[in-house]
Amino acid sequence: MKKSVSIRFYEELNDFLGAPKRKKEFKASLTGASSVQDLIKSLGVPPAEVDLILVNGRSVSFAYTPQNGDRISVFPVFETFDISKITKLRPKSLRNPKFILDADLGELAEIMRIFGFDTVCRTDYKKHDIVDLSSMENRTILTRNRELLLSKEVARGYLVKHTNPARQFNEVINHFDLKLSQQ
Repeated sequence: MKKSVSIRFYEELNDFLGAPKRKKEFKASLTGASSVQDLIKSLGVPPAEVDLILVNGRSVSFAYTPQNGDRISVFPVFETFDISKITKLRPKSLRNPKFILDADLGELAEIMRIFGFDTVCRTDYKKHDIVDLSSMENRTILTRNRELLLSKEVARGYLVKHTNPARQFNEVINHFDLKLSQQ
């Protein structure tokens, strides 16, 4: 049976959507018993960048099966305040940030280490090594590879937009609001 839901993505999650779907509610169709995580991925948004999903105003997990007529709101990772009392997506909030970067971000990794951030980056890591270490050590994956973040095993990740390492560093600092945590 085909279902129709209304969905809206907030803040930087809109960067993954086409212009007609950005910053507004739109209709999405589902067939079968797809989860809300499957819906989010099908629209091109990596679940690793999602921290809160509200369905009809109620917090749900990624496993929730959307019902016909649901209104779904999808929010990005909140780093500046604790939403752990309302979200069911993560076991704990990211407060002591640790990162793992793929080999394409080696220069960014060096800058982050200089500024004292717990950062891992090795050229010999394969995709599964990055995902496994991220999971085992609660590290946020930083990458320019969208496909890596679409993997269902990825719990925390961020798609770095800039290509210049200095601009990448500023982007990460601003996105995760790390200025406050490093004072």
